[in-house]
Amino acid sequence: MEVRKQAFDEERRRREDLEKRLQEETSRRQKLIDREVKLREKQRAQSRPLTRYLPVRKDDFDLRSHIESAGHSADTCFHLSITEKTCRGYLVKMGGKIKTWKKRWFVFDRNRRTLSYYADKHEAKLKGVIYFQAIEEVYYDHLKNAHKSPNPSLTFSVKTHDRVYYMVAPSPEAMRIWMDVIVTGAEGYTQFMV
Repeated sequence: MEVRKQAFDEERRRREDLEKRLQEETSRRQKLIDREVKLREKQRAQSRPLTRYLPVRKDDFDLRSHIESAGHSADTCFHLSITEKTCRGYLVKMGGKIKTWKKRWFVFDRNRRTLSYYADKHEAKLKGVIYFQAIEEVYYDHLKNAHKSPNPSLTFSVKTHDRVYYMVAPSPEAMRIWMDVIVTGAEGYTQFMV
C-alpha cells in the first residue's frame, strides 16, 4: 500500500512538472506570436503606397485641365468623356466572386467622391461603388494577375482596402487617362501626408 502511494505521488509530481513545462512553453510561444503580430502590424502601418504623394485636392480642382496638363488628349480619346468633375466611359471589369469579365459603364465623380459602375451608359442600374477613401493604389497589371484578361496589355488594377479591381480599357490612351483620373481620387493613405 505504501509503495502504491509513493508511486501515485511520484506520478502526480511528474504530471504536475509536465503540466508546468507545457504552460511555460505555451506562454513562450504566445509571446513569440504576439511579437510577430506587432511587428507585422508595424510593417503594415509603415508601408506607404504611391498614393501618399498625392496632394490634397481642392474643391476648385479641374479634372479635365489636370488630365490635359499631364499630356493626355481628352478630345481625341473617344472612349471616354471627361469634364471638370467627372469622367465617364466603358471598361471591362472582372467580377469579385465569379471571375467573369463584364463590360461596365464607369462614372468617376469628384463631387460624390465615388467611382461607380453601371450595367450600361443610361446609369439606371448601379452595379457597384468604389469610394475614394477606400482607394489605396492604381497600377498597371504588369504581373498579369488578372485571371484570363481579355486584353492583358490594357489591364490595370485599382487596389482598395478589401479587394483589387481588375479593369481592361478599350485603348492604351484610355487606360492611361483612367489610371490618372482614378489616382486623383485616391484618398486611402492621406494619413501619411504632412
